[in-house]
Amino acid sequence: MNNPALMLLSFSVGIMVVLQGGISARLGTLLNNSLLATSTALTLGASFTLITVFITVRQFPSVHQLKEVPLYMWVSGGLLSFIAVTLFYYVIPRLGISKAVTFGLAGQLIFAAVAGHFGWFNMPIEPITIKKIVGLVVMISGAILIKS
Repeated sequence: MNNPALMLLSFSVGIMVVLQGGISARLGTLLNNSLLATSTALTLGASFTLITVFITVRQFPSVHQLKEVPLYMWVSGGLLSFIAVTLFYYVIPRLGISKAVTFGLAGQLIFAAVAGHFGWFNMPIEPITIKKIVGLVVMISGAILIKS
């Protein structure tokens, strides 16, 4: 898949995050409990994922491959998803969706720059340059100005 198509997919993900956050935060408000909204979203998300896995995966990893994966990798993704989704559903009705997404995006941009700079998670190293810092400052400033 080429770069423009991947960028369009990433843009689409951003739209879906806002849609999902808004709908599920409203569900949490209607249920008077953001944890119920979180459990609904994550349970259904896991269900859709498992159905897709069983339909599309041709070969599953061997027991040996499964044992080679460190325990923290099995646990941290789900734990971080739970925390992030729950906090998102809690914050959105209190701050508003655009402000919550603005600050969430700022956190993502800053952390992504640091993680890319050090090549964390076995990803390609993307050094932080002055140009990148200026871009981050402009993007975050622009997002904050939009919300002011």
